[in-house]
Amino acid sequence: MLTDQTRACKAARDAIAADGKVVVWDSEVPQWMVAGIAATRLRRSLKIGPTTLGLDETAEILAQHRDEQLRTGIIDAADQSWHFMLYLNATGTELLACSGVKREPPSQEDGQKLQL
Repeated sequence: MLTDQTRACKAARDAIAADGKVVVWDSEVPQWMVAGIAATRLRRSLKIGPTTLGLDETAEILAQHRDEQLRTGIIDAADQSWHFMLYLNATGTELLACSGVKREPPSQEDGQKLQL
């Protein structure tokens, strides 16, 4: 299923091949909900800068599936360096998009400064 829907799909395939954990939820969710979450993640990543992969493409793809029910899933890389989101059709038989967020430790600039 993970072909080339977005730039993140190859990296997600590689994460699975390297013993990444995969979960696809059975429940369907409305498109507006997952599209809204993807759009929020995209805005946040542009503002504060975590490394993402395919998130811009995912937001565009999800916008094309208005009024549909979708399924979602995740892939966590075995080394916990990347977290991928999967977006599937309502039956779970077609992958629509995937996106990735690199887990990066917060920078000292972003966190609260310790005052002595």
